[in-house]
Amino acid sequence: MTSQRALLPRSTPAAAGMSSTSILALLDELEAQSIECHSLMIVYRGQVVAEGWWTPYSAERPHLLYSLTKSFTSIAVGLAIADGLLSLDDRVVDVLPDHVPSGVSEQGRRITVHHLLSMTAGHGKDSLEEAWELEPGDLVKGFLRVSFPAAEGTQHDYDNATTFILARMVERVTGRELPEFLDERLFKPMGIEGAEWDRVASGAAFGFHGLHLTTEAIAVFGELLLRGGRWGDQQLVPREWIELATRRHIDTLALPNWAVNPDFTSGYGYQFWISRHGYFGHGSFGQYCVVVPSHDLVIALTGAVGPTNAVPGLFWDHLLDTEATPENDARLADRLRQLSMPPVPGSLGPDRSIKATIDASADNSALPDGTPVTVAPTSDGWLIHLGPSLTIKAGHNEWHESSPLGRPVIASAAWQNDTYTADLYVITTPHRVHLTVNGPTATATWSTVPLTGPNLPLHLKSPLMTRPDVS
Repeated sequence: MTSQRALLPRSTPAAAGMSSTSILALLDELEAQSIECHSLMIVYRGQVVAEGWWTPYSAERPHLLYSLTKSFTSIAVGLAIADGLLSLDDRVVDVLPDHVPSGVSEQGRRITVHHLLSMTAGHGKDSLEEAWELEPGDLVKGFLRVSFPAAEGTQHDYDNATTFILARMVERVTGRELPEFLDERLFKPMGIEGAEWDRVASGAAFGFHGLHLTTEAIAVFGELLLRGGRWGDQQLVPREWIELATRRHIDTLALPNWAVNPDFTSGYGYQFWISRHGYFGHGSFGQYCVVVPSHDLVIALTGAVGPTNAVPGLFWDHLLDTEATPENDARLADRLRQLSMPPVPGSLGPDRSIKATIDASADNSALPDGTPVTVAPTSDGWLIHLGPSLTIKAGHNEWHESSPLGRPVIASAAWQNDTYTADLYVITTPHRVHLTVNGPTATATWSTVPLTGPNLPLHLKSPLMTRPDVS
């Protein structure tokens, strides 16, 4: 795999004026709270002062951003508005008239770009699942059919479908697909290469999720926001749009099934969360682009964090108002180089093949019941055969990579007494599968189930083409 060229200048924390001791304390706290991080990049005064990837994650590898994708769609809307092709007052029914259901409600007719950006359409909940049930082939039409218990513009309801519709509106007025439009207007001018997009079955980019970018690309996006849309000598996005998109437009309530987090109850902008310090884009399982203009600070984080009230609050605890501590710069650099997820512990085990079948009764099974499993030893690990089409390489005390269906899997395995155990990282996502084989029975369970469903083969295809079963 080729490495991407650096997009941001590098510095030591001390040279930039930041405390390496504070960054070490942040790493300690993340570990103490068992917050699973895959990458971290801290940009202070325009320079990368700390960067690290937890092996097998790595700098050149794109990572699924989930709903952090929404913030990029917001920028696409801003560009279309700047081009005079769209306005905040434009209505869905006027821009996408061929997606309007018969008998659409008066409130449905009134929904504008502003309501979609601020998620204030009035559905009272995330409409995604119901909208797709109502109209499996047309999410825009389904969105307009879902009832509106609240008046538009009066309350914030986190609603994935709003961003899907924004993406379709941008595509309609520009005549370009969302990935192509952002690639031309944003990514290429900033030097970002290799952006990947998951898509719905029709081939359209989700818009509200599904963008894959490297950690540095996330940080570059944050720097673009921090600099008011300017990159070098180019004004890529109007400053007025950045300021408008990243200010509070509506109050927010705690997210359902989440621990109360004050940085998610500080208001919502145009597809950005307003926090106690600055603002941020956020994706499920801990994908963050945090921008703190008051401290000239950008933080990019990827991981499998899960619902927690610790992030981004830990950043405020450790990274604000610090002073340089040069005596710990070398220690921090060494710590960042050694970040790692642990390979599966255990022995190389017997030099023979084993066969089993999947028991899918376990929670979060990644494979259907009865799927045949064969594990064959190699000179430095194993070949794991899952059903007729998946063959995955696994290393012992190291990581082996394979791409059986297009997207890479990195795996480590070992024997633990009579049980064969492997961790299969779907490395461009926050997710991994834990495989165990004990006698004739095997289980394959997700550490965290992807929001687009538990079917492992589906998530190894590139691009992933599906739709979420849940919001």
